[in-house]
Amino acid sequence: MKKVAVLQDLSSFGKCSLTAAIPVLSVMGVQACPLPTAVLSAQTGYPSFFYDDFTSKMKYFTEEWSKLQVTFDGIHTGFVTGSEQINNIYHFLDKFHTNGTTLLVDPVMGDIGEVYKNFTDDLLVQMRELVKRADVITPNVTECCLLAGLSYAKLHHYTNQQDYLKAIEEAGSTLQQETGAKVIITGVNPPSADLDQRFIGNIYLDGSEIFYSKTQYNGKSYSGTGDLFASVIMGSMMRGEDLEKSVQLAMAFLTEAINDSALEQIPEVEGVNFEKYLRMLL
Repeated sequence: MKKVAVLQDLSSFGKCSLTAAIPVLSVMGVQACPLPTAVLSAQTGYPSFFYDDFTSKMKYFTEEWSKLQVTFDGIHTGFVTGSEQINNIYHFLDKFHTNGTTLLVDPVMGDIGEVYKNFTDDLLVQMRELVKRADVITPNVTECCLLAGLSYAKLHHYTNQQDYLKAIEEAGSTLQQETGAKVIITGVNPPSADLDQRFIGNIYLDGSEIFYSKTQYNGKSYSGTGDLFASVIMGSMMRGEDLEKSVQLAMAFLTEAINDSALEQIPEVEGVNFEKYLRMLL
């Protein structure tokens, strides 16, 4: 069985990060080996939560796993609390990222044009270096803009869908060329005057082709959907599947979970009802 090291936080509520990655990878036939970067009673979108930073403890996982002489087929990184954690990730990669290891970096820094509270200019500089080591990058539109130097505000001045998509494709192409990685931009939501014809999708770029997939947008932004998406991509890569088909699988899986959650009126902060749709990933 293939093994993937997952370097992310553990949030008890919010269905994100490790609580999203572990079940997805498991059902896809991959052993998830968690290295928690922080432990939270609930993800940070909740009005109150307990938080314990594991930055100082990450090195012990690296040391102990080195003693065991374990190897990983994949490494998956997500939300990090700051510069020191990225340095710890560099150290981990120096130990475990080999030619036979696939590295997926989800550069979690913000969403919907807003950066997260832990964001700093130094973090952006380091994240730009981290993605250069990746084989696959899964930024959302906000994170793609940050990494590629595109103004999010300028992007959303476009009223024409084609102009909007062209600007994102150019930013994605810049990011792909700078990193050499395959880039999947998530949460692409082109402008539309008709609210019934709003779509959300993903753009895949690998240097030779560009692929855009979309589904109808219900106007909601649920916790953990980006983590679930990236986890499906990682699981698919471990199974040797075509990446374009993997994007379509992730989108179909999330569409069902999102529609189910909207029907049940689940608060966005709680995440989506993905558990009952895990069978789609078998």
